[in-house]
Formats: sequence, structure tokens, C-alpha cells
Amino acid sequence: MNQNEQKKAAAERAVAYVEEGQVLGVGTGSTVDFFIDALAGAGLRIPACVSSSERSSKRLQERGFRILDPNEIDGIGVYVDGADEIDPGFNMI
Repeated sequence: MNQNEQKKAAAERAVAYVEEGQVLGVGTGSTVDFFIDALAGAGLRIPACVSSSERSSKRLQERGFRILDPNEIDGIGVYVDGADEIDPGFNMI
């Protein structure tokens, strides 16, 4: 399995952690792109999303998700982002 296939598999599995009916937080990057695509096909009821970038916001909107400013909400059910780096102690950056 190449790196993109691994990212796609991780992104598809991450959809299981999304909580229907709660605001979803979304990061940025190639793994997140795969996640957004998988989320769009999952048929989950997501009232709105907050995003860390214009890139992710645009991708979410193109797939029918409503975007909110983070200052408009009190909390996020789950925040999904790729792990850019993992240190020897398994701390993610």
C-alpha cells in the first residue's frame, strides 16, 4: 500500500469517529481531503463544520456542508486532521 492509499484508508476510518448532530472540526492537508470525500459519501447528519483553512472550507462547501466561523460556536464534537509528525513518545504534531 503506497502513502496515498494509507492516507485514504486512515481518512475513511476516521469517519467512524464523527458524531452526527454535532459541529465537526476539520483541518487541512491531503489526508483531510480524503476524509472530506469519505464524509460526503457517508450520509451522516452534520449540522455544520468549522475549518482551519480556506482550502478545506471550499472542499466542504463543494460537497454540501455548511461552514461556520469558529467564533460562532461553543464546542466541536470531533476535530479531524492529519498527523504531520509523530515523535518517539507517540506525541503527534
